[in-house]
Amino acid sequence: MVTASAPGKVYLFGEHAVVYGEPAVPCAIDRRARVTVEEREDDHLRVHAEDLSLDGFTVEYGGSTDTDPDVNVSQSLVEAATGYVDAAVEQAREAADAPQAGFDITIESEIPLGAGLGSSAAVTAAGILAATRELGADLSAAEVADRAYRAELAVQEGNASRADTFCSATGGAVRVEGDDCRSLDAPELPFVVGFDGGAGDTGALVGGVRELKDQYDFAADTVAAIGDLVRAGEEALTAGDLDELGELMDFNHGLLSALGVSSRSLDSMVWAARDAGALGAKLTGAGGGGCVVALDDSEETETALRYLPGCEETFRAELDTEGVRVE
Repeated sequence: MVTASAPGKVYLFGEHAVVYGEPAVPCAIDRRARVTVEEREDDHLRVHAEDLSLDGFTVEYGGSTDTDPDVNVSQSLVEAATGYVDAAVEQAREAADAPQAGFDITIESEIPLGAGLGSSAAVTAAGILAATRELGADLSAAEVADRAYRAELAVQEGNASRADTFCSATGGAVRVEGDDCRSLDAPELPFVVGFDGGAGDTGALVGGVRELKDQYDFAADTVAAIGDLVRAGEEALTAGDLDELGELMDFNHGLLSALGVSSRSLDSMVWAARDAGALGAKLTGAGGGGCVVALDDSEETETALRYLPGCEETFRAELDTEGVRVE
């Protein structure tokens, strides 16, 4: 039996644009997903999920992982439980040259599903590391990152970038531009996260931006502008200029809003953070609902979000410099 964990993330800049080869800067945070894997004697998978912003449940299914388990729960719940797990298992089987391996898998996560904090990337990376170690294979963080990306690419039907999975596998602040992935030196960053209790549909949101970009020149220009903003933000990050970082985060939120991926609840949390004195605030992840991230080393933003109608949870997060690991 092996347990591995991987961190979630927030985006300082660059979500959505990164899908089109523009750079992005995500940062790992100290909320983790933990996956425990034990090999079975048959080829079945038994998945037990806890703490995923959902009621706990267990599903068991066998043979090929290209069919859904026959359980009396909603399709979206099944996909949340099994989609990324299936893809991670396939990558682990391939890496360990064990195509018929079956597993009992338990998932415990501090990262809400679909909220823009990288829950799927964290579960995928941790699952791959735990399963390969259980099978006797030893993958480096870079190898886990690559296989986790391949898993997300399959689940998201070609719309994934390397940003989330690389950040979750390596930890810290990272820069991703296409296949070029590298770590960045970063100061302590006073993250405050607000969560509206909801979740966006990543596939639909990415598809919506793609349609907008294909139809209107302004949308393509907006995607390019986000890329330019990320390059300026990278310089501010390495220089430790938090004031500049905050201002660029504000600009990035505006550009994402222009692409139609914000929401009333996200905008309300962003403005509450800014009114409370945050250096900057923006949505993080695909949007449509979920989380915002703000920079503020005082208690004001956290307090303002805590009492804001529509904000279900507020917490402070620290940059997690350690990526995927065996517990």
